[in-house]
Amino acid sequence: MALDRSVLREVPLFAAMSEPQLDRLCAKATARRVQQGDAVFEQGDTAAFFYLLLHGRLKVTQVTRDGQQIIVRVVHPGDLFGFAQALNRRDYPGTATAAVDSLVAAWPTEFWDSFVEDNPHLAMNAIRTIGQRLDEAHTRIREMSTQEVERRVAHTVLRLVDQAGRREVGGTHVDFPISRKDIAEMTGTTLHTVSRILSAWEEQGLVEGGRQKLMVRDIPGLTRLAEDAE
Repeated sequence: MALDRSVLREVPLFAAMSEPQLDRLCAKATARRVQQGDAVFEQGDTAAFFYLLLHGRLKVTQVTRDGQQIIVRVVHPGDLFGFAQALNRRDYPGTATAAVDSLVAAWPTEFWDSFVEDNPHLAMNAIRTIGQRLDEAHTRIREMSTQEVERRVAHTVLRLVDQAGRREVGGTHVDFPISRKDIAEMTGTTLHTVSRILSAWEEQGLVEGGRQKLMVRDIPGLTRLAEDAE
């Protein structure tokens, strides 16, 4: 479906753009609703489009050569994603799946060069996004190489709270469905290990779990655990 200019105007990334600039972006864009559990694109697919998440949450997963699935990032509203051309790739390196019902804007990949050339602040945003992903990847590699599992899980949960936390009575709720299996895939460990850790944290009053639900009740306590011996 066509994309209305007012939708882009609400995204901070496009707030400073003129009406003619927004019109040019909208002329090349299509909007697509993605139901929970459906994929925007699959790992290895030809990168025919790049995207902006307008509403919802996405999980980006990769399957390693040995068949292990890992979650490499969570896409939040306002994030650009799937811009394989900026990475000098012709295919998508991962699969982007809707964690909740979501709305994305899509542009043809061949529009990428003019997309960033005509809008330097968009190019800077893409560069910052790539830099953030590299920094997150380096952090996760360092954590998996040097930290015991419980601390890795604590760091991962705290990042989720920082990126997608919503304050509620009694704690901070991660505002999209997140399972223990998801956390295991984010931390490079097993479901059994994550289940054991989260169950212990629930007994200590640090978190409250549920079916694809996670609330952190004691952020300072979890932070102390994550930073222990650092």
